[in-house]
Amino acid sequence: GARCSLSRCAGSLFVYVSPSPPLGLPQVLPTARVNFQLVRNYSDVPMSLELIRNRVMYVLKMYDKIDPERLDVTSHFMKDFGLDSLDQVEIIMAMEDEFVFEIPDGEAEKLMTPQDLIDYIADKNDVYE
Repeated sequence: GARCSLSRCAGSLFVYVSPSPPLGLPQVLPTARVNFQLVRNYSDVPMSLELIRNRVMYVLKMYDKIDPERLDVTSHFMKDFGLDSLDQVEIIMAMEDEFVFEIPDGEAEKLMTPQDLIDYIADKNDVYE
């Protein structure tokens, strides 16, 4: 039968597949390198305000310039954490990655608190509770 082994290294997947060689002969096949990115997928879970709130707060708590102990839904990114406009862009990009949709620059500039993000994402996903 065929032998297959998988190993993961630095964000890449290496797959080695070789049929059983004739007795005594080594089988050497070229390996294929496939790059991949791990993505969390919530497509099976219906959106709710609670789920959106939890995901927004989780992403923000992972941001190294935000103190998770001081983070609240009403925290202002610039006033409470001293973030600048580049930090704001990074936060918006993280939310775009998390929720898999683009936030236009004109809208992004208005999103200054976690609650602003939660409300915007809920509105775009037609989630109202």
